Amino acid sequence: MLFSSELSNIENQSVILNSDSNISLSIKREDQIHPFISGNKYRKLFYNILKAKEEEHTTLLTFGGAYSNHIAAVAYAGKISGFKTIGIIRGEELALETDLNPTLKFAASCGMAFKYVTRSDFRLKETESFITDLHDAFGEFYLVPEGGTNALAVKGCEHILTPEDSKFDYVCCAVGTGGTISGLINSSEAHQTILGFPALKGDFLQNNISKFATKTNWELITDYHFGGYAKIDDTLVAFINAFKRQNNIPLDPVYTGKVMFGVMDLVKQGYFPKDSKILVIHTGGLQGIQGMNNQLKKKKMPQII
Repeated sequence: MLFSSELSNIENQSVILNSDSNISLSIKREDQIHPFISGNKYRKLFYNILKAKEEEHTTLLTFGGAYSNHIAAVAYAGKISGFKTIGIIRGEELALETDLNPTLKFAASCGMAFKYVTRSDFRLKETESFITDLHDAFGEFYLVPEGGTNALAVKGCEHILTPEDSKFDYVCCAVGTGGTISGLINSSEAHQTILGFPALKGDFLQNNISKFATKTNWELITDYHFGGYAKIDDTLVAFINAFKRQNNIPLDPVYTGKVMFGVMDLVKQGYFPKDSKILVIHTGGLQGIQGMNNQLKKKKMPQII
């Protein structure tokens, strides 16, 4: 089997924290699960790959943006698991570009075929007519939702927390489509609070999470999206770079960088009680740094190291 639901080599690494409240902060290095299917993408795809094999599918089809960690992960997972892969990519203008960005170039090198659609059409991706059109164009396939979130993905994310993690009072993670935090909620202990930090603006996440979560010990902290999905500024770049220098832990700018910024800001504000033990989940996504740096360079902004 190419994947394993149980991973024993994931470390919780202590983070340097300047606090007078005896608060401890650790980060679970899920980014180290796999070089190309890291973090929550590995967790979300595990049971979906098994299901696709059980149903004897030969093709995986999924959705994502031009710099999507999910697109890159599905492409590689398909390659090593024996599936053809198709990526429905948001932004028809990308079809006119002669040079693919690093994420799409990697996915293409894994054999993924692309179909570029308009942003308005992309918003219809969950409708029956849109999926029927995809079947007409590509034949049979196993559909993996954008971001990978479905019941099987949540089941995979329930493996992130281990019995040793019961010592933590707070577990914090980024929220994109709600699958990762739902898995954390379901596998958490009664005394733990799960804090989600949305990487994008919008109120739809509450309903997404409520569909999968079996407990109510969670809350969304909505103040650290930095303007929306994949939005970044000089302050966040400086924080990510300083954090790496100080802790030797790289953070991605779309998800984990924002979570860690938020958690450390909340510590300064006195949000967490004295003696709290906090765990932040590193959900991977480091492959996106190169593409983000290309965008930052065009804007003459500092680079992520």
